[in-house]
Formats: sequence, structure tokens, C-alpha cells
Amino acid sequence: MKIVLAYSGGLDTSVALRWLKENHDAEVIAFCANLGQAEDFQAIREKALASGACKVIIEDLREEYLRDYVFPALRAGALYERRYTMAAPLGRPLIARHLVRIAHAEGAEAVAHGSTGKGNDQVRFYAGVVAHDPALRVLAPCAEWELKSRDEELAYAQRFGIPVSATADSPFSMDGSLWGTSTECGVIDDFRARLPRTAYQLTTDPQEAPDAPAHVAIGFERGVPVSLDSQRLAPMELVRRLTELGGQHGVGRVDMVENSLMGIKNRALYESPAGAILHFAHRELEDLTIDCDTLHCKAELALKYSELVYRGQWWSPLRKALDAFVEASQAHVNGSIALRLYKGGIVVEGRETADALFDYGLTAHDGADRFDHPAGIGFAYVWSLPQRIRAKLRGPASEL
Repeated sequence: MKIVLAYSGGLDTSVALRWLKENHDAEVIAFCANLGQAEDFQAIREKALASGACKVIIEDLREEYLRDYVFPALRAGALYERRYTMAAPLGRPLIARHLVRIAHAEGAEAVAHGSTGKGNDQVRFYAGVVAHDPALRVLAPCAEWELKSRDEELAYAQRFGIPVSATADSPFSMDGSLWGTSTECGVIDDFRARLPRTAYQLTTDPQEAPDAPAHVAIGFERGVPVSLDSQRLAPMELVRRLTELGGQHGVGRVDMVENSLMGIKNRALYESPAGAILHFAHRELEDLTIDCDTLHCKAELALKYSELVYRGQWWSPLRKALDAFVEASQAHVNGSIALRLYKGGIVVEGRETADALFDYGLTAHDGADRFDHPAGIGFAYVWSLPQRIRAKLRGPASEL
């Protein structure tokens, strides 16, 4: 039997690789997707081979990840439960698609992943694989094996000489990409616990961030970020610079208790400096350039979009339909937003766009005001007719 394993080199996938080899008598191909995580890929290759992989495939998917997954979600305004930029959920459908491609190329009968039985990723990987090839088996060794705790996994790794970075004293499960990082397990599992500094990967403690703020202007075309401070940049470089700048100033930390896909309240720590900055700037530009009805409808659909991504439904017809709406909504989201980053906070310093739905003569409160004020009286009368009629027929809505 031949299996393609989505391999990160962390504790779960390192143990899973050896376990699959031992328990399925299989040839295991380790596939590592480079999404911009801070890893030594040569070391990952060597670890996979030392753990028993018959072959290691490492592919650079960073550009595809940003272009086809991250930026569409950014344009949609998709933040799971209003805060999570979903670096990991956006990467899973991409990895799943390439798992299927490699399985076909290598003649594998199955693919595997390192998610646990109560993890969100098990659904994301499974759904992503069967959306492309429902005949492929999808194995989840972490949900099948006899190892009941991370301590037992560590012991298993030690027994087979598998090098892992996690220890009993530092048991965090860390995942990362260009778009951000997630940290789970250990003290994070207790919602009451104060998090140690070692739990953070990208961001400075806001209290220890520089006393002088940073200033940056982000340019957008049709809702896609294209420049920093008027310098046009490729997506990877743009995100890299914002990650570094935002991280230095403590921007992009999210410590939240979320509703997991499995129906469990789960605490997780997320860091996405670039994501926080770009979502903030994008919303500011949309406020200027999109009409009220479309903007409010888009906010409602952003919730659905984020749920689809988080719940592993990236390849659903609904997500594609929502993308069509988003594409139409972004036609005039062009311009630049200037921001100040300071000790974890983001503040608008300037807005520039040729597509603003903004008439100073209507909003001004000085001599430039040309709004027809008497017309407002008639509007208020018509707008409040339902309340007037109800009060006349049934009495006041409440006691005075």
C-alpha cells in the first residue's frame, strides 16, 4: 500500500508517518507544502526520511496560497467569529488538492493527515480530498491510534528516535504560514490561564512594542492589496513586510474562545499581523466606495463565507457563488488607506480614492452645506408612518 501524508515535521505528523508505516505496512510519501511557515525544509526532509518515508516531496505553494485562497477571503471580509483571519483553514483546501494530485502521480491508494479526531482539520482535509477524488481513502492516524495524549506521542517518538521540537515542558502545537500562525495545547487549553511569552511566534508584547508608532499606506485595486507606501509589491513581499512591521508593533494578536467545527468550545491563540492590517484597511476603503445596501449585505455574507472556509467547505458551490458576488462588489474598491500602528493598535491617518461615494456638499456642516433640509421633514414623516399608524390604532409602543 502507498500513502501520501500531509507532513509538517511537527509532533503529530512525525509520529503519524512512522505509525502508518508500522501499522499499514505501507510506503509513506511525505508531502510538505511550503506556505511560508518558518521552517528549515531541508531539516524536514531529513526528519521525514529518518522517520521512514520512502520519498519526500516539498513544494513552494506560497504564491498560489495568497493569490487563490487568502486574497479572495480578504476581499470577502471573511473573519471567523469576527476575529480569526483563518491562516490554517485557508491552507487546507490547497494542501488537499495537491495531496490528490500527488497521489494520482505516485499511484497511491490513500492520503493521510495529522489532525486528531476532534480537530477541525480532519474535516477540512477529508472534504478537500473527496471533492477532487471520492475514491481515495483518507486516513487519520491521530484519530485511530492507541496514543491517548501528547505525552504518549512524545514517548512513541523517543522510542523510534524521531526528533521533535515539542517537549513535556513546552507542549504547544504550532502551525504557521505567510498569513499567520496558530498555537494550541498546553496551558492554552485552559481558558483561565494567562499565556506565557513562549506561546507567541510573530508578535511583540504590545507593552514592549516601540514607543514611536509606524506609519504605512496600503494601496488596493479592486479590493486586492497591491502596494505599500506607493511602492508596488508582489503579494508575498507585501505580506512579508506587513507581517514584520505589524509584529514589531504588537499588531495582530487574537486570544479567543471559538466554536469549533466539532461543536466544542476551543481556546486558541492566533497571530496575523498582515491579516489584521489588511482587513482593517480593506474595510475602511470599502466604507468609502461601496453603497450602503451592498455593504450591509456583504457584511452578512462575510459571516457565511468565513463559516464555509472554517468548516472545510471551500470547494462548495456556495463559496463559488459568493465569490461572484464579492467580485462584483470590489469593482470600485480602489485607493489607498494610511494607517498608524502603535502598541497593538491600528488607527486610520488618511484615505485616498477616486471612487468614493462621498459628496462633501451633502455631509458638510458649514457654508458648503447644500442639503435640502426641509425635505428631511417629509422624509421623516413617511419613514415613520408604520410607527404612527400602530400608535394611533393600538396605543403607544410602551408606557411613558
